[in-house]
Amino acid sequence: MTRVRVVAPTGRAQTPGPLRPPSSASRHATDDDAAHVYLRSLLRTQLRLALVVALGFLLIAATFSVLLVWVPWLRDLSVLGIPFEWILLGAGLFPVILLSAMLYTRLAQRNEERYRDLIEDR
Repeated sequence: MTRVRVVAPTGRAQTPGPLRPPSSASRHATDDDAAHVYLRSLLRTQLRLALVVALGFLLIAATFSVLLVWVPWLRDLSVLGIPFEWILLGAGLFPVILLSAMLYTRLAQRNEERYRDLIEDR
């Protein structure tokens, strides 16, 4: 087995020369930087959207639960032999889940379309 030793170059660092107009390689680097900024912006926007939709859903779910605790006669109510709290949490919460999912999907697609428009405009 042969050992290989890797060392840093011993030459002096080059001093910067006069300013020159950007070459095509650096122009592509700035394009990549702009794309990176756009992508990070999209990710932040999508994360914010997810947090807002999740928080809204949790607030509604908590409101349903608190409603059952604070209004005692709702716990004793039954419809066709099914306790009302089951109906409220089952059938009442399912549309909220569906609407939250539809809202998130629509707004996330809108954010992605805006991102695509920004990228195509460059």
